[in-house]
Amino acid sequence: MVEASELPYLRRCVELAAEALRAGDEPFGSVLVGADCTVLAEDHNRVASGDRTRHPEFELARWSAARLSSAERAAATVYTSGEHCPMCAAAHAWVGLGRIVYIASSDQLATWLGAWGVPAPPVRTLPVHEVAPGVTVEGPVPELVDEVHALHRRFHCG
Repeated sequence: MVEASELPYLRRCVELAAEALRAGDEPFGSVLVGADCTVLAEDHNRVASGDRTRHPEFELARWSAARLSSAERAAATVYTSGEHCPMCAAAHAWVGLGRIVYIASSDQLATWLGAWGVPAPPVRTLPVHEVAPGVTVEGPVPELVDEVHALHRRFHCG
């Protein structure tokens, strides 16, 4: 269950997603938090560069693999504006990161995109637990879903 004390991390994810949108990118943002509640790293989507793998969740997995011990990774939580895609879920599991907390689910995003007539992505959307069954996953977070929805609507519908 997502605690009230975790909402500031999730709000930061929304801020990072808005930063990505202002930079002309898809609105996704993520924050990596250590077991002691310290923000270790954060990032937002950077796929507008042409490299479609520049998702913040993937970047945080790589960052953690280079800088944290396996125990530190396992105790960390990734907060994110949207549920990990299969690529990011796999990276998360491969480096041994801990819990994931997301605001909007992959199903929610797929429903929004379908309603706006946006073509399906080249990789099928799957819930994290289907890609990385050993990872603890929590979400969606209803308190912030409308904000994430609005960011995606702005990106895809103008």
